[in-house]
Amino acid sequence: MTEQNKKLLGLLQDKKATIGIIGLGYVGLPIVMRFCDEGFKVLGFDVDIKKVDALNNGKSYIKHIPSKSIKALVSKSASGDAVFTPTTNLKLLSKADAVIICVPTPLSSKREPDLSYVEQTAKEIKKHLRPGQLVSLESTTYPGTTDELLLPLFEETGLKTGKDFFLVYSPEREDPGRIDFTTKTTPKVVGGITKECLKLGTALYSSIVDRVVPVSSTRAAELTKLLENIYRAVNIALVNELKMLCQKMDIDLWEVIEASKTKPFGFQAFYPGPGLGGHCIPIDPFYLTWKAREYDFATRFIELSGEINSSMPHYVITRVMEALNDKGKSLKGSKVLVLGIAYKKDVDDLRESPSLELIKELRSKGAKVDFNDPHIPVAVSHRRGFKMSSTKLTEQNLKRYDCVLIATDHTAYDYRWIVKQSALVVDTRNATSGIKSKKIIKA
Repeated sequence: MTEQNKKLLGLLQDKKATIGIIGLGYVGLPIVMRFCDEGFKVLGFDVDIKKVDALNNGKSYIKHIPSKSIKALVSKSASGDAVFTPTTNLKLLSKADAVIICVPTPLSSKREPDLSYVEQTAKEIKKHLRPGQLVSLESTTYPGTTDELLLPLFEETGLKTGKDFFLVYSPEREDPGRIDFTTKTTPKVVGGITKECLKLGTALYSSIVDRVVPVSSTRAAELTKLLENIYRAVNIALVNELKMLCQKMDIDLWEVIEASKTKPFGFQAFYPGPGLGGHCIPIDPFYLTWKAREYDFATRFIELSGEINSSMPHYVITRVMEALNDKGKSLKGSKVLVLGIAYKKDVDDLRESPSLELIKELRSKGAKVDFNDPHIPVAVSHRRGFKMSSTKLTEQNLKRYDCVLIATDHTAYDYRWIVKQSALVVDTRNATSGIKSKKIIKA
């Protein structure tokens, strides 16, 4: 064990290490909170000055993290007892003993991995990398990113990994809106470039989670994250395909799923919807399909599930058109209210939400579209070219629409009341289960 290794291990075990978190979004901010809860000093880095200003003013922009919690941390810092310091000043990276990267990894317009945020962040870390630092990448990516991209870049400084500095990969497992598991109670997978790196990465995360799961390499850790989300994407595609078949066969798929759930082994329930949303499941599988081409391997299951899930918004629009047609109306010129624009129920996150694609396609076919979401007052989609404000849900407003499209099944909605006030309801989430009405069409 090197001197740098011993020193950093001691700082982590004694909770005297300064932790730097790069990216203060849905992944980074909860990790900030956990380290602060355990008594560490935390530097929070983000290029978005609005986020940094909000945090410095004690305001949270993430629903499940209350502003009072942020205010308590920055108040201590303001009084001189530094706990959490949000900043845009990346020069302060040199003061961190451990640096955790939580930046986005989207897909390009050609559905290829876009690692530009990771690369830019890594170049900034390289400028300030010093002996005794641990760097952990948490952003979802393809196997090989840590050892093919970060490792050579950092070693250009002349420092050696496992001796002078330490490098690990630990996939994020945040699930906004979930209450049965927290950051603390969700096991954390860690893979290191060397055994020394793994030991320090394990020490880092053991400080904030109940269980750390060490794996043999950073590549194994990177693929762990992809497998978790590919598993979900493939199974969601299966039930989405069955939903379209069941509509033709006049079978209630949700009833079938509930009956299948009674089997105590060999079955896990997945539910259909209007498409996939969130930062992970619609994106992560394609990181592996892209990397697999390097090995001349076709990931057919993954690509097929992607095709099915991507086609679901079009299927929903077709069902809306059919439902309106049965009432003697054309989609063109009809007024449609989309209920729920978040990608899943009871969250304020609209990343990759299928509702955005539904709105775009409805508009392209000439419909007049509004939305309501109790968690998102304003929705902006630069890629689809719109900015909209949530419409109030009143009896008078509901009666104005030719069709109400339930895209996200928020708990706050009174579905029985909504059906009563509406001329037509197209339900993509089985939110109206138990309500008997000829107004309801499943999609």
